[in-house]
Amino acid sequence: MPYIAIRSFPKDEETKNKVAEEINKIFLEYWGCPPEAISISMEEVKPEDWQETVVKPEIEKKLDKMKYLSGKKQF
Repeated sequence: MPYIAIRSFPKDEETKNKVAEEINKIFLEYWGCPPEAISISMEEVKPEDWQETVVKPEIEKKLDKMKYLSGKKQF
């Protein structure tokens, strides 16, 4: 714990690595878990596939779990 799965439009490896490093730091600081407990994955999704592969199966089915939705805070 925790496992952080990120699905996004394609980005270069340097950007993805920097984002993963920052997310890792945040979880170490705020979640209070040891480094070996954190797993982060990144999956690229083509913009034309976003609605079918992310919005419908992931976002719409988990609206009650969203912390941010379309840039708007949900808590």
